[in-house]
Amino acid sequence: MMSLVVTLMVGGVGRAGVAHAAGVTITESGGWNETAYAEWAPVSNAEGYNVYVKPASAADTQYRQIDNELIRQYPAYWRADAVGLAAGNYVLKVEAKLSGGTTASAVTGAITVAAHDRSGFAFSAASTYGTGSGAYNDNGTLKSGAQVVYITSKTAKTVTLDVKVSSSGERQTAVGLGQILNLRQKGYDTTPLAIRFIGKVTAADLSGQLNSSGYLQVKGKGNYAEMNITLEGIGDDAYAYGWGLLLRYVGNVEVRNLGVMLFPDDGISLDSGNVNVWLHHNDIFYGTAGGDADQAKGDGSTDMKNGSTYSTISYNHYWDSGKASLVGLSESAQFYVTFHHNWFDHSDSRHPRIRVASAHIYNNFYDGISKYGVGVTMGASAFVESNSFRHAKQPMLSSLQGTDALGEGTFSGENGGMIKAFNNSIADAQSLIYANSNAGTAPANAASFDAYLASSRTETVPSSYKALVGGTAYNNFDTSVDTGVNAADIDPVGSVEAIVTAEAGRMHNGDFQWTFDDAADDASYAINEPLMAKIKSYATKLVAVGGNSNPTTPTDPTNPTDPTDPTDPTPTPDPGTGQQYVHNFTLNGTASDFFKIQGALSTSKGTVAYNGLTLTQCLKLESSTSITFTTNAASTLTLVFNSPDGTKVKIDGTSYSMTNGIVRVSLAAGAHTITKDSIANLYYMQLAY
Repeated sequence: MMSLVVTLMVGGVGRAGVAHAAGVTITESGGWNETAYAEWAPVSNAEGYNVYVKPASAADTQYRQIDNELIRQYPAYWRADAVGLAAGNYVLKVEAKLSGGTTASAVTGAITVAAHDRSGFAFSAASTYGTGSGAYNDNGTLKSGAQVVYITSKTAKTVTLDVKVSSSGERQTAVGLGQILNLRQKGYDTTPLAIRFIGKVTAADLSGQLNSSGYLQVKGKGNYAEMNITLEGIGDDAYAYGWGLLLRYVGNVEVRNLGVMLFPDDGISLDSGNVNVWLHHNDIFYGTAGGDADQAKGDGSTDMKNGSTYSTISYNHYWDSGKASLVGLSESAQFYVTFHHNWFDHSDSRHPRIRVASAHIYNNFYDGISKYGVGVTMGASAFVESNSFRHAKQPMLSSLQGTDALGEGTFSGENGGMIKAFNNSIADAQSLIYANSNAGTAPANAASFDAYLASSRTETVPSSYKALVGGTAYNNFDTSVDTGVNAADIDPVGSVEAIVTAEAGRMHNGDFQWTFDDAADDASYAINEPLMAKIKSYATKLVAVGGNSNPTTPTDPTNPTDPTDPTDPTPTPDPGTGQQYVHNFTLNGTASDFFKIQGALSTSKGTVAYNGLTLTQCLKLESSTSITFTTNAASTLTLVFNSPDGTKVKIDGTSYSMTNGIVRVSLAAGAHTITKDSIANLYYMQLAY
């Protein structure tokens, strides 16, 4: 091992410091919620990189290699994110594979990793599953036996996964993210599944994987079906761009750390029959314009309706949303939802707008709200506590009474609901009418108010306080139902703005920067055209995914370092120049610009360690399998299998036996074909000129 000089110490969610070693310079590292990351300068003679993580106090023998896809290249640096870490202190080791077979490495200082805030109804003991952590344990680590798939602009349609499709255990290899989710809908496979998005994934990248309305649909077999799925972005620059998420009939699903841009109707829709859903740390931007006048910014950003319940929506950043969140559509039965630590950043209305439900709304920052904050109708009960309202025109409304009855038309023509308010900070509101029992006498049923002002968070609202239209009283759910929230979970209201603006949205506030003009944007509910223009022109800075010497490259046409650009630091090699073509079936599936590959993939044939890589997916050599390619010069072909010695493969019709899983053949210039001789599993190919 080469000697190291470590000069980095990073804590919390900060970023700082430099660590030096022979050939490797770590330029930045830090921690976030259940994640640690490191960035380093490119090493001129590196053929690839491996990254390892361990608890800071553990011996070096405890280093665990992170997945290759978590290592990414950017124009001026490389980056790796270790995810699925329990709260604690960690170190990352970055290892460069150098020409000649040597390595150089550098180690970060101690990085502090925090825990996600798991609170609210998605974590209520009274709920169906008791958790909304999806594929993860509630300590942040992946559940035992969890599967992981990586979705990039290149792999969205080719990623494969073996899915159980019958009660007898029969498995089918799904190809593409859409088919994976469609086969999971059968209900036979509840294996924890983490779907990790990397970079900007567009609707075009997901062509054939979305439903007819432009949604990636996560659907269960029936109401509240156990799914155990997490959909998550990696790093600070993962985007669902031009498409939305539709959750239907699912139980225990988590969506986190995604930027949702230009969605077709709703951004993330909890459509029907969902339970224990947790939406958190997402950036929700504009959607595409709808047909109605109030849909210029898209429709709902995070809507919840038709029997969805016991869910938590937390730490999301809503960027000038027109209608942030509808809770309830045509419900008649009670259901439960929590909103906490969300940043409603110059958005207009529905924060949320609630029918029937019991909603706990705490520690949110209402930052320049042009229409209204919380609205209740149809007998809904909302407990609104310790929120910060800055220039929210109408912080709280109940249909057809109080401010709504006195204002500029009605917020809703439906029957009213009830709001219990406690310890909120209200600044520059146009109107807020409270009722309370401090005077010692309850108002008559005709009393017109926006919210009942409680003297403590545990006070029960007397049944004599009722909605003016509809006559429903507050149901006091917050004192009678397990909300998944303890008093200690509530941050002081004076700290809410600082906490939320620092922690809401994606990791470290994401890579998208925009500053609103309070003087103009607080009161405006028109679309912000410069913001929309920036959203429409957003281009990923991601160059490539994977730490080996031939990483996959995104196909985003707006990528500033397009692989065909002669200035690209990793150009596509030209035949005959001493370069090589590498195909890693774990990383690339069957997609290749050089090899034409036909055949079925599998992730159930074991793993192979080769050249510092852990290979988990193979191409099954069967009668229908073929690989064709053309060389323009003499070359050497290396094939990597996990089959016994003596197993054969045909190359240009000639059979070659493998030794230690390797077949190496010299080829002349011309067209070549690889086909089955014996049944075998091919994990990796390299063609070197």
